[in-house]
Amino acid sequence: MKNNTRNALPGLSLSLGYSMTYLSLLVLIPLSACFLKTATLSWKEMGDVVWSQRTLSAYSLTFSSAFFAAVINMVLGFWVAWVLVRYEFPGKRLLDSLVDLPLALPTAVAGLVYSSLYVENGWFGRFLVPLGIEGAYSKFGIVWVLVFTGFPFVVRTVQPVLEEIEPEVEEAARIMGASRWQVFTRILFPMVFPALLTGFAQAFARGLGEYGSVVFVSSNIPFVSEMAPVLIVARLEEMAYAEATAIATVLLIASFTMLAMINVLEAWSKRRG
Repeated sequence: MKNNTRNALPGLSLSLGYSMTYLSLLVLIPLSACFLKTATLSWKEMGDVVWSQRTLSAYSLTFSSAFFAAVINMVLGFWVAWVLVRYEFPGKRLLDSLVDLPLALPTAVAGLVYSSLYVENGWFGRFLVPLGIEGAYSKFGIVWVLVFTGFPFVVRTVQPVLEEIEPEVEEAARIMGASRWQVFTRILFPMVFPALLTGFAQAFARGLGEYGSVVFVSSNIPFVSEMAPVLIVARLEEMAYAEATAIATVLLIASFTMLAMINVLEAWSKRRG
């Protein structure tokens, strides 16, 4: 029997053509240009650029800051997602909308706000700096703004999974004598863990390429507080385009690796579900 139903979107050939065109213009061509520009360097020149002491220091700060920020976001994101799913309270919709604020707000604005808050005469800095806590122009400030930019990824990844878990499951476990800690560690956490890892990977990948916010909260001193994206911009300002794209290629490969991990984790989460 012939199926007379029609799709709202055009046919496969037309839809695929539009998709590939936009994908090429927005993703494939810029990425190809990055790799081609890097290829103008010899292997020795590329090695001297991507493995220099200054670049390795920038990699170390970038990867470590993104990692610690993603770990913090795992804890904060799970807690906020739990509150939004399990409780009803005044202002819940406002809190839910504020979760997406880092995605809508220019990250440069976040960097400016954080730097002004944590400087010595800022609202928070006047109390923290005397205690030895430098929140602006420091590694602490870098991690803090990366927590801000990566926070929505964890919440929005974990929240749908928590919504699918019926509260009756927890109640049944408590009736059978399980403590709250046992309910969390043996029932809830194993169910949420794949989504939590996916959120961690997304927040980590987001932190690797962040520039707009960290440039304002970091002192950008080579070997001390210079992030890899900031170093890329410095190379561009020096007209060293091939060197800049070589460093960018390393971050690009790292981001592709994280995207592959995200896909694997999502597939794992679906199988467990």
